[in-house]
Amino acid sequence: MRADVTIKGAGVFGLSVAWAALARGARVRVIDPWGPGAGASGGIVGALAPHVPEAWNEKKAFQLESLLMAKTFWADVEAASARSPGYARTGRLQPLADVEAVALARARAASAAHLWQGRAVWEVVDETAAGPFRPDSPTGLWVRDTLSARLHPRQAVAALAAAVRARGGEVVAAGPEEGAIVHATGAAGLAELVSAKGRPAGQGIKGQAALMRYDAPDAPQLFAGGVHVVPHADGTVAVGSTTEREWHDPAATDAQLDDVVAAARAAVPALRDAPVVERWAGLRPRARSRAPILGPWPGRPGHWIANGGFKIGFGMAPLAGEVLAAAILTGEDRIPEGFRPEASL
Repeated sequence: MRADVTIKGAGVFGLSVAWAALARGARVRVIDPWGPGAGASGGIVGALAPHVPEAWNEKKAFQLESLLMAKTFWADVEAASARSPGYARTGRLQPLADVEAVALARARAASAAHLWQGRAVWEVVDETAAGPFRPDSPTGLWVRDTLSARLHPRQAVAALAAAVRARGGEVVAAGPEEGAIVHATGAAGLAELVSAKGRPAGQGIKGQAALMRYDAPDAPQLFAGGVHVVPHADGTVAVGSTTEREWHDPAATDAQLDDVVAAARAAVPALRDAPVVERWAGLRPRARSRAPILGPWPGRPGHWIANGGFKIGFGMAPLAGEVLAAAILTGEDRIPEGFRPEASL
């Protein structure tokens, strides 16, 4: 097969571009010598959560559209691959510390009603509405939003790679680079952008996370004690993550992860006796602009970039893949100005 689009990197951004390009009739090859999900996309947390509904901007609007299309996106992936990505729109709870936090949360409820177009809710709830799997709250009140969702990153990437193959795409360790070339290589790709342009496009930020054995498949994700707590469908709960700009070994876990686990146990009574069954660490690509990097590689005709999904990559990926595939194959340009490579170079 001679490819119309070659994608370097089989993380969630690269595979989402491949999936969208296949839907437009392109012949697609994804190349990754380490296999799907070898980098940050092979993590364990999987919190698909929106930014707060205020100070609206193009990044938040893009994220909203992508989160709203996620249910259909992942359902189509599961149907094509016969593999579950672990997706469910289970919502999120956050404790409210004091009366000021309660007042702010109620003000945001009004802005969410407008900005989220009535398609999701941000509200203040008591313990009856919060349910049994919840963090402690000094006020006895929580913010609940119905836009947040969860998936299992490894399972989602495996399902997406299988779906790409099922639709006729290639996902291979090596092969010819033909057609439009998309660079979706995560932290390593950001380093390449730095060296190519002489200016920092971003950096890999180390994150550590853990899986705990606790069965709450239908419970909402939580944000409390400075950590994300994400129940998965397989009887585990993920907790994370650290944010480390300096590190010696990107794959090693240490006492900083112990602190994350301790914070989760302190905040969520249900987890206090839950055992840790896995520890994970890896580098997540954060662009200098703090937004994803999407678009043509400046000065390299025929080359494109899909990178910078730090913390929000899985939430942004459905729309990021669609927008970049459209730009490559039809010239349709829906890339937000703040996402273009020039914003990070």
